[in-house]
Amino acid sequence: MKKILLMALAGTGFLNAKAQTTWVVEPVHSKVNFTVEHLVISEVDGSFKKFEGEMVTSKDDFSDAKITFSVDITSISTDNEKRDGHLKSEDFFFVEKYPTMSFESTSFKKKKGDEYELKGNLTMRGVTKPVTLSVKYGGQAEDGYGNTRAGFIVKGSLNRMDYGVAWNAKTKQGGWTVGEEVEITIKLELVKQ
Repeated sequence: MKKILLMALAGTGFLNAKAQTTWVVEPVHSKVNFTVEHLVISEVDGSFKKFEGEMVTSKDDFSDAKITFSVDITSISTDNEKRDGHLKSEDFFFVEKYPTMSFESTSFKKKKGDEYELKGNLTMRGVTKPVTLSVKYGGQAEDGYGNTRAGFIVKGSLNRMDYGVAWNAKTKQGGWTVGEEVEITIKLELVKQ
């Protein structure tokens, strides 16, 4: 009977399944930054101070990873209180109704060396759209407390208009006050659980 049970489990692939590992974003050593064009002539940088995320994988190269990430939009900072207030308003993120931005991966594929392609669905201001991001894996290290950490840099861009973050005004020169394309750079340190 025991032999039959083992054969049945092997047939389902249960015995061959590798245990899943969860990695959690450690916010003290991570950053979520963005850059947007201003008046066509320069750029403004900003960041979100509160965020969380995790990656669940059973492969050492992370190629089967499932990634979830969320950002508290009320934590936005561009080093200008008045501008931050405007960004939180209904003109932009409308944080009173939509305080969170979230991402859920659909694939995480190794391209070559330490480069990956991350695809998933980004939800902002009640709108969900697919996005593709590039990821650079920085490697792993053990910290002074015996925890294993992994580092990643995620980059990409999105059109804010696609998500209804649509306020703008024409300049005297005919350009727009705020660019539509937003560049994203996320520096992550994850701790193995």
